[in-house]
Amino acid sequence: MRSVFKIMAILLAVSASLRCSAQLKSYKVEVVREYPHDVTSYTQGLFFHDGQMYESTGVAGESTFRKVDMATGKPLRKLEFADRYFVEGSVVLGDNLYILTWHNNVAFVYDINTLEYRSTWSYPREGWGLTTDGRSLIASDGSSTLYFMTPEFKMERQVTVKLQGRPMRLLNELEYIDGKIWANVYTSDMILIIDPATGKVEATVDCSGLLPESLRKPDTDVLNGIAYNPADGKLYLTGKNWPRLYEVKIVEKRK
Repeated sequence: MRSVFKIMAILLAVSASLRCSAQLKSYKVEVVREYPHDVTSYTQGLFFHDGQMYESTGVAGESTFRKVDMATGKPLRKLEFADRYFVEGSVVLGDNLYILTWHNNVAFVYDINTLEYRSTWSYPREGWGLTTDGRSLIASDGSSTLYFMTPEFKMERQVTVKLQGRPMRLLNELEYIDGKIWANVYTSDMILIIDPATGKVEATVDCSGLLPESLRKPDTDVLNGIAYNPADGKLYLTGKNWPRLYEVKIVEKRK
């Protein structure tokens, strides 16, 4: 009888696993339109605010924040940072522009309307990606954890991002889209779509082949940069030192 119960338990576990797998959606991207992207942009943060695209770029000695002309890929206006700073993710909440740094343990705040400096804050961990749900700042640090903070960088809560029960490390650039968090997985061509309440990955987006080999150079780096324009519902992707910015749509993969 015990063996019967054991078999039933195994079958139930397998069934639950299959249900879990069935709930996970898999998408791929299709290119709608291409735009130029400045190949000197080591993209760390990418977002829209009031219909305008903005981008933060990294590398110590080359870090910038840019108001981007999408037609040319060139900056309409640019902030440059001291050589010691390696700029990472960025986002706007209210009229504040928040910019993280990688190993410097500081975050900067600017006025998004004037790009005038407002303040510098101590930041207790590595800065990677940054987004907002309109209330909290949401940050990644290269681990499987997402951190929810007040606009004053006080911790509210944190979640562990898991794909079918497995923690997903190297969460990088973030974007909040229709109640979900989208995250680049650093060094990969995969984007995760995450439930912000639980950290559960609800879908994956395969971006492999987005930038063709013919456009790759020795300094072309990884996919990184997700920007959603709520004004028209369009989605854009790029990468570090990529020559292209892509408007894309996602389509579900066939089983």
